[in-house]
Amino acid sequence: MNTNLIYPLRAAKHCMRQLLFVRHLLMFAVMLSRRLPAIIAQCWRDTASGDDSHLADNAFFSCIYLCVDYFLLTFAQTKNKGNMQKIDLEGKTLFVTGAAGFIGSNLVKRLLHDTTHARIVGIDNMNDYYDPALKEYRLKELGDGGGRFTFIRGDIAHRDTIDRIFHDYKPAVVVNLAAQAGVRYSITNPDAYIQSNLIGFYNILEACRHSYDNGQTGVEHLVYASSSSVYGSNKKVPYSTDDKVDNPVSLYAATKKSNELLAHAYAKLYNIPSTGLRFFTVYGPAGRPDMAYFGFTNKLRRGETIQIFNYGNCKRDFTYVDDIVEGVVRIMQGAPEKQAGDDGLPLPPYAVYNIGNSSPENLLTFVDILQQELISAGVLPADYDFEAHKQLVPMQPGDVPVTFADTSALERDYGFRPSTPLREGLRRFAQWYREFYGEGGN
Repeated sequence: MNTNLIYPLRAAKHCMRQLLFVRHLLMFAVMLSRRLPAIIAQCWRDTASGDDSHLADNAFFSCIYLCVDYFLLTFAQTKNKGNMQKIDLEGKTLFVTGAAGFIGSNLVKRLLHDTTHARIVGIDNMNDYYDPALKEYRLKELGDGGGRFTFIRGDIAHRDTIDRIFHDYKPAVVVNLAAQAGVRYSITNPDAYIQSNLIGFYNILEACRHSYDNGQTGVEHLVYASSSSVYGSNKKVPYSTDDKVDNPVSLYAATKKSNELLAHAYAKLYNIPSTGLRFFTVYGPAGRPDMAYFGFTNKLRRGETIQIFNYGNCKRDFTYVDDIVEGVVRIMQGAPEKQAGDDGLPLPPYAVYNIGNSSPENLLTFVDILQQELISAGVLPADYDFEAHKQLVPMQPGDVPVTFADTSALERDYGFRPSTPLREGLRRFAQWYREFYGEGGN
């Protein structure tokens, strides 16, 4: 090599190293700016609530997690680049199960808004787990989507129904949100969970498997709802999809973990691109009446007493429904890539993500904000005696003390992190509640 070039090359190499260092420094600063407020807020809430026994440990491990998360994120960006199959939703048929449900109806509405030529087929059995009038209301809000939305009243647990839908409409993307929800209900009504969450999901998997028969293109991506309940009573927070989740504390959680295992097996055996989504405590307008925020509102409006479990020492990662839908839509458009392993067999095109707000709120804080927003919206009178309608009670069977989502993988692969503040989300719910139920309340 020409000696005249040695020093300029060394200088250029040194300059590149400096630029790379600055890049990493800036990336870490951005991540720190996103995560540090949540860490400080969590420590402040622990102190304010009197639960400061593990304050130092929580702060220390949160900082360690932040540093580890940064390096994992940096290396994963390089590792994962290019191993995701992009999917254009336009001109395709999208099948949404649970389409009259809380998340399902909001997803259909978003898909109709975001696309101009996609056809959406929805199914829901319209059961009476909670008031079917609310499901009818959601469907009425959707209409027929300008002729692009087809609704089928049916049950995914009926194999013939699912097979007929796949035969007639040939969906390219399937989003399975139909399931029997509720942790406590699963303790007394297990049959409903076996039928919908296991048999129903099996029917979806089988239909996806046979969509490739006779050389057809078939399903490009199966997206399905799992749950943060799979983490059970894990003490390590935030919950990561890398954590072991083999000890469910409810039948509901067991069925959701089973869905993940079944999806993985079908991805391996039949090369079905599958992505599971662990939702964290979804709330918002026209939500499920069995959820705490909705149930509390109904009881407070009727002058009844609400029960706050574990004496208020529970924390939940409340996630606004629009954030959930944003995550689902992004994930629908990016499927795990089909690849062959060293043995020539398919590597399972399979992934699981958390979708949560990454900022758990103490249940007492949550209820206080809810009360304020209900008064502001006119659902409750300004002089409402909240303390007289509140009862602190022990933890219920099947419940867990805390949920806290690690969403770094979602940020890494899809550039998205839920961020709607709890007060803003509860304000929108309170305003909807007043409009829907009017002066008379529930």
